[in-house]
Amino acid sequence: MKKLFTFLGIISSAAFINAQIVINEIYTGGGLLGAVLANDFIELKNIGSASASLNGATMQYGPANGQFTQYHALPNVTLAPGQTFLIQQASDGLGGINLINPNLIVDVVLNLDGSGPVVGLGVQLGLTSGKVALATNNTRVTGPTAANVIDFVGYGLADQYEGGGAAPSPTILNSITRISGDTNHNGVDFTAAIPTPQAGTNLAVSDVAATRNSLVVNTLVTGNEIQFRHTVSDLQILSMSGQLLKSTEVKADSKLNINLPKGNYIVTGMVNGKRMSERILVQ
Repeated sequence: MKKLFTFLGIISSAAFINAQIVINEIYTGGGLLGAVLANDFIELKNIGSASASLNGATMQYGPANGQFTQYHALPNVTLAPGQTFLIQQASDGLGGINLINPNLIVDVVLNLDGSGPVVGLGVQLGLTSGKVALATNNTRVTGPTAANVIDFVGYGLADQYEGGGAAPSPTILNSITRISGDTNHNGVDFTAAIPTPQAGTNLAVSDVAATRNSLVVNTLVTGNEIQFRHTVSDLQILSMSGQLLKSTEVKADSKLNINLPKGNYIVTGMVNGKRMSERILVQ
């Protein structure tokens, strides 16, 4: 049965039965030669009659066969009934037009096996087959009925999907888009059609910094000091190749002297039980 995400960020099938955020559209041909759009995207939508929050939620991705492999956090925003949330993912860089004002541009993706992050790309969605899940946390989704699943879409030749069959395959010209409502049957709920990405407007944001999954105040670092917005445990500073350079813990509103050469780095750590990551530039 579909899980329901409420404005409190809590699963509630009683008080908030209509507060339901679903995966509304998926495009996977971003940036391929002849593609309509320059980037892959995932569009979420609140199809319920009450406001619903993305607080604490993640998007998770898996290939056509096997377990889910990657995820990224979502910001603490609230979607009113009918509102959408457009997430820009990876690009192959060969063609297509840019998305207009996506609500979230993903450039740091975390691996569910704990290995170093993937930086600067977003999730590279499988072109014709794959799995996408909206989850309540960053625990690896194991299938469409897992306890942390809010919504789940398997498409093409995916080995997991809701209902009796997978959604159709997207192409470089077509996304897969929800027809209407949610019957928990991917093969029934989705059709292949011309992409229609819609960025949500006037979203209710509980934490402005969270819209950037922000850990630090100064992503442009001078004097080798990083200032942190939150208390961070398991703080790691990684090279762009994923090599661990520093590991510590910091308090909210504190500064850390990193003493690193000029260049780009990844800062990642646990904030209130959620893994967050951010790219910094040391000058």
